[in-house]
Amino acid sequence: PCVVGEWSHWSGCTEQCQPSLRIRRRYVQQEPKNGGEPCPALEEKAGCLEYLTYQGEDCGHEHVPAFITTSEYGKERKRRAASSLWPSDKEAAGYCVEFKTESLSHHCALENRPYARWMQYLREGHTVCVACQPPAMNTDTHRCSGDGHNADGDKILHWEAVGNSQCQGTWKKIRQLEHCSCPLVHSFIFT
Repeated sequence: PCVVGEWSHWSGCTEQCQPSLRIRRRYVQQEPKNGGEPCPALEEKAGCLEYLTYQGEDCGHEHVPAFITTSEYGKERKRRAASSLWPSDKEAAGYCVEFKTESLSHHCALENRPYARWMQYLREGHTVCVACQPPAMNTDTHRCSGDGHNADGDKILHWEAVGNSQCQGTWKKIRQLEHCSCPLVHSFIFT
């Protein structure tokens, strides 16, 4: 059968300062022989959004609607930002916002690319947690754009999934918390 190596780390975003893609790859270590099992996919793509240019300058724009992605991306972002300029003081530690999803497009449920499957777990009427962490946080306001900061509970806010612009919808803010406590499949991050 085909034998492939481990996945590489995720690349950075292909574009800076706008929603784009990141990539990871693995390589064939042994080609299939005599009708053996064929090789699986060697490349995966997932959505991302960076807030700094390659030179480390702030992109300087606000994104509306709220752009979200799986909380798994936050772990990868932390690893890459460990050596970065982000402050580690308490004020910039981040926060969590709970929303109740009001509506979403049918494109979310159709998503089946391996690193975009998180979109399938979005459902109308569910409570979701969205974490705001550096570097998605504005360095002056210490807020994430689209977090509904000035919105009361009845205001309908818009969100979009990074990596599939057709997966989008609306939600209402429930409350802001210090830490997220939703199940993993209902936990996202502002990007």
